[in-house]
Amino acid sequence: MLKKAAALLFVCASMATWVGCGSTSSHYLYASIPGSNQIVAYREDPNSGVLTQLTGSPITAGSAVQSIAMHPSGKFLYAANSGDGPPTGDVSLFTISTTGAIAEVTPRTNVGSSPTILAMDSAGAFLYVGNSGSGSISAFSIDSGTGALTEVAGSPFPIGMTPINMKVSPSGSTLYVTGGGFPGIIEAFNLNQGVLSVVPGSPFFTGRNPFGLTISSSGNILYTANTLDNSISEFTINADGSLTELSGSPIGEQYAAPVTLFIDKSGAYLYVANQGSSNLAAYSIGSDGSLALLTGSPFGTGSQPNSLATDAGGKYLFVGNQQSPVIQSFSLDTGTGALTSVASYSVPGSPTSIALTP
Repeated sequence: MLKKAAALLFVCASMATWVGCGSTSSHYLYASIPGSNQIVAYREDPNSGVLTQLTGSPITAGSAVQSIAMHPSGKFLYAANSGDGPPTGDVSLFTISTTGAIAEVTPRTNVGSSPTILAMDSAGAFLYVGNSGSGSISAFSIDSGTGALTEVAGSPFPIGMTPINMKVSPSGSTLYVTGGGFPGIIEAFNLNQGVLSVVPGSPFFTGRNPFGLTISSSGNILYTANTLDNSISEFTINADGSLTELSGSPIGEQYAAPVTLFIDKSGAYLYVANQGSSNLAAYSIGSDGSLALLTGSPFGTGSQPNSLATDAGGKYLFVGNQQSPVIQSFSLDTGTGALTSVASYSVPGSPTSIALTP
């Protein structure tokens, strides 16, 4: 018995590099690479944050695949192909096997021109597509069994601007869409079975070119990263979905060209990808939504960080760097918000979107 136990201990230690002792991972990471029309796929070790590229990766996708979105079931992955068309672009549906392999379901679903952004409600009932070429939002209901998309009545919805980012509120009741300009714009839409209607008082004004957009896990605070202003704007989300800017907002950043915002799973920390400074700034989030720069911030990244995502456990943060181009893995200290580099992985082109299975 002692020999058998020792042997098992040795096997566990030997395998730790691959799967981690005491835990078997079934978590996978995907990243869109528009320059090569591909999606790269990795298995993630939840004990270390280490990524192992899957056999067959990268996978051929649509032309200039720009954005990807994971269904909360972990069974379906959606990809916006901004280069397909014209006059219309399209969205691909991929099924995800238990081994992480993805397989496209054809035919693709037509949307507006140059689809570049995807957003989904937390229940996985509706998918929204931001069409940059046609200045519209396409809306679809999602079949929970097959992942198939059915366009809702009235879609696509014209919004009168080029969408540069969008998020669905945690309740699934409101869609927020940012647009560039001097000042920048946030359009807010009530959602009723996927149908968009304008929130009273919309649009709301923010800083210039608000490429970054995120909403607190409680659903009561919205933030934008204003790329041309090097600032972050903070808004209270009112009961009717309208926005009220917080006192003291926007806060000036010390770093250049903030493009992406991300709130960790605990809701305690906000991370900012500063493309012009090649770093991540980290802030603690106060009970009123106010931000305070963390000790040790910023954390260095590769050149031009752009996309941010976390794993199911919230212990690792993944960064897509456009200029390098690499995907970086960081361990995230949930007690302090500090980041520690784990490893970097070369990819065949600039990654623009990252999604992980739940």
